[in-house]
Amino acid sequence: MSDMSSASFPAASNAAPAIRFQDFGLAPEILRALNDQGYVHPTPIQAEAIPVVLQGRDVMGAAQTGTGKTAGFSLPIIQRLLAHANSSASPARHPVRALILTPTRELADQVADNVKAYSRHTPLRSTVVFGGVDIGPQTAALRSGVEIVIATPGRLLDHVQQKTVNLSQTQILVMDEADRMLDMGFLPDLQRIINLLPKERQNLMFSATFSPEIKKLANTFLKNPVTIEVARSNATNENVTQIIYKVDEEAKRDAVSHLIRERGLKQVIVFSNTKIGASRLARHLVGEGVKASAIHGDKSQGERMQALEQFKAGAVEVLVATDVAARGLDIAELPCVINFDLPYNAEDYVHRIGRTGRAGATGDAISLYSEKDARLLVDIEKLTKQKFTPIALEGLPSRSANRSQSGERSTERSSERSGERGARRDDAARAPRSSGSTSSSRSAYGAPRKEKTDPFFTQPYVPSDSAAGEGASTESKSPSIKPGKQKVAALLGGAPKR
Repeated sequence: MSDMSSASFPAASNAAPAIRFQDFGLAPEILRALNDQGYVHPTPIQAEAIPVVLQGRDVMGAAQTGTGKTAGFSLPIIQRLLAHANSSASPARHPVRALILTPTRELADQVADNVKAYSRHTPLRSTVVFGGVDIGPQTAALRSGVEIVIATPGRLLDHVQQKTVNLSQTQILVMDEADRMLDMGFLPDLQRIINLLPKERQNLMFSATFSPEIKKLANTFLKNPVTIEVARSNATNENVTQIIYKVDEEAKRDAVSHLIRERGLKQVIVFSNTKIGASRLARHLVGEGVKASAIHGDKSQGERMQALEQFKAGAVEVLVATDVAARGLDIAELPCVINFDLPYNAEDYVHRIGRTGRAGATGDAISLYSEKDARLLVDIEKLTKQKFTPIALEGLPSRSANRSQSGERSTERSSERSGERGARRDDAARAPRSSGSTSSSRSAYGAPRKEKTDPFFTQPYVPSDSAAGEGASTESKSPSIKPGKQKVAALLGGAPKR
């Protein structure tokens, strides 16, 4: 494998607006589908990647999330496969010719929707396979024959094991969000899948970040790749305004509620590092009157897709998500994202804030920072080559104020109770004292009731003469008594022999 820097294309942000999709020589069927979507001019990553992919070259593309990577590889793939398109009903005439791997179900579903939209006017077939749902419909679709398969690695290997998919004629392999696949431990699965593919094929790798591990993986299967970077590696979107508020760890949930109310946010994704943290935050927001829902790995695929559809439709205003569940979410014109927790992996910060400010739009990325997040913030600054200064969140009631308010309420309640007790004591003090009482409390509540007791239980123990005699005789005789054989139940074999 050669070095990946053998061919590098600079950003074409100045020239991209002058280029039209029809300038790439795409088929009329593809251009018609693009017109249906309202797309005329390619984004910078599309302008650079499409011509190279059409030439059959291997590509390593680095672009920020939301810049159109999916169309950058799917459009030229559809164009190249049109030579094999046919309307035959035979599955043998529709072998898998292009394989697109994604790390998560949500991203796979999103890419599949885009591929279907771009190929809707062509005879090409496509399907998506991922875990968490019934494998039956996926098996039926694969056996009917498809040219383009979008899959997560685990479920694809399930189909390989069941012999419902054949990858021996695959001509193009795409790894989308390859860094996330490595983070999720898919490297062994990726190696198994690569070994099932023909040696001669086109390989494409697209990701928002390129770590040394990604470059090492690329060197194992990319052949003389063209490196395309439309922005500085690991850079954040310039259209996104990044704000970091310094708050106490215990006040973060209240801070999220405060930001949603003060900013009037009706559509926002909030990121949590843990599944239980996401669920707790969603419950807290619901308790505050906010329409919120959580998506994470413990949710079923049906629950996750339902929450996502409700979020897109506006029925849910706040989507609390973990990094794995949120990777690949494409929400049009999402105005804001909030980092409830700073991510453990600095590269996830780039992916998180890439959910907003997509396709040239603007957006806000708000992060909540506490003292324990100092190291995580340093890692983010090193990766993005930016310096952040956390600022105080104005208008957020302090924890001490909340505690004082609750303390005042509890003091009022306790004073009321003590006042009632004091009134009872005063009444008791004014009442005439009983001669037998020794305290005012007894006069207040009356003299204690005397229980009838049997005098037998109050007398000391005195042994009877017969018991004493028996005890004495027993003690005197005990030394001469020889222990006899202990009788054992017949069930255990202790019956005497006859």
